[in-house]
Amino acid sequence: MEKQDISSARRRLKCTNRKTRKRALKIIQQYKREKRNRMIILNTTNVTNS
Repeated sequence: MEKQDISSARRRLKCTNRKTRKRALKIIQQYKREKRNRMIILNTTNVTNS
């Protein structure tokens, strides 16, 4: 079982194996998507509370 954290995914992007690179890219994209969604939620709650 491989690690699912962002730093391991970035390290695996340099691998020559296609499947490994694709898996790493999926993890990074998911991380960015979740980060963007968290920021949107925080911004909307701040606006409604003000």
